[in-house]
Amino acid sequence: MKPEVSLHRPYQAADVEQWDHETDVVIVGFGAAGACAAIEAASAGARVMLFESRSGSGGASALSGGEIYIGGSGGTDVQRAAVFEDMTEDCAAYLKAAGGPCADEAKCDLYAERSNSHFEWLKAQGVPYRGNYAPGKIIEPEDDATLIWSGSEAAAPFCDIAKPAPRGHVVQHVGFGGGRPLIDILEARATTLGVQVTYDARALALVADHECIVGAVIRIDNHNRFVKAARGVVLATGGFAFNEDMRRRYCADSFRISEPLGDGDDGTGILLGMGAGGDAIHMEQFFTTCPWIVPQEHAKGVFVNVAGQRFINEDCYHGRVSRAAIDQPGGKVYQLLDSAHFSQPWDVARITIAGTGHDWEEVEAELAMPEGTLSATMEFYNRHAREGRDPLFDKRRPVLTPLDQGPFVALELNFRDSMFSFFTLGGLRTSLDAEVLDRAGTPVPGLLAAGRCTSGLPAWGYGYSSGLSLADCTFFGRQAGKKAATGQGMQGDPR
Repeated sequence: MKPEVSLHRPYQAADVEQWDHETDVVIVGFGAAGACAAIEAASAGARVMLFESRSGSGGASALSGGEIYIGGSGGTDVQRAAVFEDMTEDCAAYLKAAGGPCADEAKCDLYAERSNSHFEWLKAQGVPYRGNYAPGKIIEPEDDATLIWSGSEAAAPFCDIAKPAPRGHVVQHVGFGGGRPLIDILEARATTLGVQVTYDARALALVADHECIVGAVIRIDNHNRFVKAARGVVLATGGFAFNEDMRRRYCADSFRISEPLGDGDDGTGILLGMGAGGDAIHMEQFFTTCPWIVPQEHAKGVFVNVAGQRFINEDCYHGRVSRAAIDQPGGKVYQLLDSAHFSQPWDVARITIAGTGHDWEEVEAELAMPEGTLSATMEFYNRHAREGRDPLFDKRRPVLTPLDQGPFVALELNFRDSMFSFFTLGGLRTSLDAEVLDRAGTPVPGLLAAGRCTSGLPAWGYGYSSGLSLADCTFFGRQAGKKAATGQGMQGDPR
């Protein structure tokens, strides 16, 4: 009887009757992480075979805005042109603060140190950047601007930890969705270098020679194909937002909302890595957002829970606000605005008007809140906002402004009905060279990973910044490709 082919345990090389393909490096997944791993491995002279379960390249990376978080070394050429100095220590300090209790400080330091040179590498691959700065609090630039504020850099407590600077660098592309052209460029570069790509090819198992990963079992045309990797296997398969069993097991809080974001992210790479002995960490963490800051004036509003209490400084990143909102009781939160700052929300956000009034007491009554709750919150907020202060949450000007021009409105963001999209952040623990680590911190020989199937730079849902995922997967995808090409990890690390 043939051994079982399983995601949860490697197939033993001694049981392989025949290798259908042989190469130096096998890469599973063709998003930005897989593409960058392929480019670096092929550039180092390795033969590379890349397998993608979908019918084309992209993954979650292609669904993004094409924004990469970059800074340090005094600033990129774009930052410096906009008169922003960004020292490496400030970039690193922000990354660590954004990672909160889940931060991998060594990765933060390494990325901050090499981030600027990574930007130059991206441009050398043909990724275009217009080079201009778009000020303000936005999600993505409406034109083809490059530099934006993409996180909580200018908000407390982060602005007191590191000198603020905008670090979101967006690929030159008009309108939303710059991730697709970014992937197209990286795909073209990989194929030019001779990377052999197979689509509609699903990884079913890793293949191990004792403890060393030496290949993979790939389902192609309804047949299991055994692919031998002489130098290493790289997992770049995304997170597990579309795997309900894994979410219930590891990330149950994500069931408070209902719109997973990704391209079939089913946790395959994480399961493969765990089956080979890899350690999966921070699996409870996820990013979520409801696009309430469109139009921009809505960022000047105030968020309260069903008890009429504020819970965060609203000038921080929209994902941080949304993640804190999900923790509030009652299944919904309200955004409060006055007539000076209200415009109709995006239809796609499915944010509804829950109450209006000529004063905050009337809004309070329409929301059926106890008398003196919401009205007291807004009296306290407005009184201090006129003085330029927020004693409770340290919201800062210019986003801090009194909401005292009636009529007033309360918008409802309902966790089940409004568009709270999300993706997972937990995954395999990896080294600075993208080696998959076991629970003792020892590399699993022959196995590397990058992107959302790992726990990387974006590791904490309350500290996420736009561009961190693409920064993580492109940079550590490169690290994985370079390390795999050497073949040095096939015998493990004697540490």
